[in-house]
Amino acid sequence: MLISIAAVIVVLGGLIFFHELGHFVIARSLGMGVSVFSLGFGPRLAGFKRGKTDYKVCVFPLGGYVQLVGQGPDEELPEDFTPEESFSSRPPWQRMLVVLAGPVFNFLLAWFIFWGLSFSQGVQEILPVIGQVTKDSAAEQGGLQPGDKILAVDGRIIAAWEDLVQRIETNKGAPMEISVERGQDLLFLHITPKLQEKKNLFGEIKTMPMLGIAPKGEWVTRDLNFFSAALHGARQIWEVSGLMLTGIVKLIERVIPWTDMGGVILITEMIHKEAQTGLINLLALAALISINLGILNLLPIPVLDGGHILFFFLEMITGKPLSQQVQQVALKIGITLLFMLMIVATANDILRHFR
Repeated sequence: MLISIAAVIVVLGGLIFFHELGHFVIARSLGMGVSVFSLGFGPRLAGFKRGKTDYKVCVFPLGGYVQLVGQGPDEELPEDFTPEESFSSRPPWQRMLVVLAGPVFNFLLAWFIFWGLSFSQGVQEILPVIGQVTKDSAAEQGGLQPGDKILAVDGRIIAAWEDLVQRIETNKGAPMEISVERGQDLLFLHITPKLQEKKNLFGEIKTMPMLGIAPKGEWVTRDLNFFSAALHGARQIWEVSGLMLTGIVKLIERVIPWTDMGGVILITEMIHKEAQTGLINLLALAALISINLGILNLLPIPVLDGGHILFFFLEMITGKPLSQQVQQVALKIGITLLFMLMIVATANDILRHFR
């Protein structure tokens, strides 16, 4: 239990703190004033002051915050800070960079984690060895058998089962030449995938080309060098981000039911579970949560970073900021929306245990 509690504090607190670090680094690099950089919330435990910034550690370690000076046009500047250091006095593109830096740092953190895991652990892949052939399928009619190893499709080498799946899905039902290793023999089979209905990851029924085969489940670990691991980590960021964005769209379209949405309780349970399995799985989960945090903060909802970025972008287009009245109304709507989403997510987390 102590390990799980520590894991929750380190993962959630660390991800939020790294997000705030992004705001801090870009603000200081642009010469903006930062009065407070806090690790945690609540009463002060320890800290020091360097320059004009108070660096402190507080009682509640879940997260942190950066206090920029002059965030509002009428806000009074703290002592020792000049008007040139005020956040609101800067051009909108500079304010946009400061706000954008938080989510960007979340993506960078996830990239570093994926990079490190790929370099130290290698990449596990399923070998393209057939374990099962569906009766009356295109594979059976074309002569594929359990135990066959797929070497190439239309002349393109197949190194892993994922490569085979991609070649089939992009085939669109055209004939394929499949190179197969069967024992000591090398065979060249010509097979045309059948278009069949299949549920995708989000439960939608899609028509896609299929051979009718399943993998045998033989795994291999492929080592990556330093730069290949970096590229693989970036590819993971791209794939996971696309999947999460698609999930948000499907949630809005009601393809994914709202009852599947989870909140802090679900995340805490996931961290607790992965903490019991070891550091590698916990780090991988932390990277996924970091990407999720970055994407959610980029949504154009007032209160979130994405909402502020939208305000600054409109200011760049029109040449003047939105009126304070419009901004206040938008912020109230954003707060209400987030509060409602938190209620729904928390209710789902609680009810999930009774389903």
